[in-house]
Amino acid sequence: MVSTLTDAPAAPVPFFTQAESFKELWPLITRHTDDVFDRGKFSHGRKVAELERAIADYTGAGRAIAVNSGTDALVILLRAAGIEPGDEVIVPAFSFFASASAVSLAGATPVFADITNDGDYGLDAASVEELITERTKAIMPAHLFHQLVDLTALSDVARRHDVMLLEDSAEAIGMRWDGTHAGLVGRGGVLSFFPTKTLGALGDAGMILTNDEELAEQAAVLRHHGRMGKTIDHIAGISNLSGVSGTNSKMDDVQAAILLAKMTRLDRDIARRAELAAAYSERLRDADGVLAVPRVLPRSVESEPVFYVYQVEVEARDELVAHLTARGIGTETYYPRPLHTQPCFAGTDVGLRPGSLPNAEAACERTLALPLYPDLTEAQLETVCAAISDFYAGRR
Repeated sequence: MVSTLTDAPAAPVPFFTQAESFKELWPLITRHTDDVFDRGKFSHGRKVAELERAIADYTGAGRAIAVNSGTDALVILLRAAGIEPGDEVIVPAFSFFASASAVSLAGATPVFADITNDGDYGLDAASVEELITERTKAIMPAHLFHQLVDLTALSDVARRHDVMLLEDSAEAIGMRWDGTHAGLVGRGGVLSFFPTKTLGALGDAGMILTNDEELAEQAAVLRHHGRMGKTIDHIAGISNLSGVSGTNSKMDDVQAAILLAKMTRLDRDIARRAELAAAYSERLRDADGVLAVPRVLPRSVESEPVFYVYQVEVEARDELVAHLTARGIGTETYYPRPLHTQPCFAGTDVGLRPGSLPNAEAACERTLALPLYPDLTEAQLETVCAAISDFYAGRR
């Protein structure tokens, strides 16, 4: 239950912290990191291999390939799937920048589609279908915030046009579509372990998920300078011949150690996030009309949500942010500018004028993420909600 006490002094509420979680986990983290230090293999070693097995077991993936960031996971996934210069990959205009930059870094061209207007912020299948050309090689939706996109509709489009479905599932650990984990409905997907993620490291780390053995082997080669043969936990493998021009995207073993420790409470953390999200929605119900809480949309199959972000849509967003900031409450804006109008695309073949993709642009004007993490207390959640109520009461 959310606390209803209003006479206690309001304490600052950071947008994200995991200090209390780390206090609890520190003995287990220490056991894992001591193993790393004792062996003296700090990158691409035994802990990384152990984490790959743990993630494969958790997600049901045939293969999990560890890399040094979620962005690199996307780039390597695209390259391993055969995306190359001259190809087009359709991505949402409303997403983190890496959804587009990864396509460019793989040498291909990002093509921006609109999102739906029903609150899941997912790639709109009708918008995608209008953009398919003979150069389209893949559709890459991004699963954002708390729910998978409509994978039935997008899979149907991909099948009809004989293009690949790849998933930017960086935020989606624990989310499942008809029992299949995010990233595994299409040919492959990714996970990000950026510190704020549902399963977060102490720095950058990422993972590629796939049931396609050929793609997995190619991804494993690409992450280590194109080295063929065994490289993970194999120091001599650094001298293996390079079969392709790869990159240096090995995961650090210290990050793998931290993630292994945190996996022991992953399901508990997911459940806690769901409790907090429900408490927010209950407490903010009175703000209907000026604030829309996130919705879990019905799907054609069973779909399991996970609240990575508690994203609301609000009136007077920037003023509300200033009000909350003045009270010591952290927020984040996902995302203040749609990808198709980013400065780096201005004047290029992929840049589009404002107004081209109205749903994505509208979301950028209204969305706001509130603090949501397992260490958030009921009292802190009450502080956030009371501050929001005060803001809108003062505008009436």
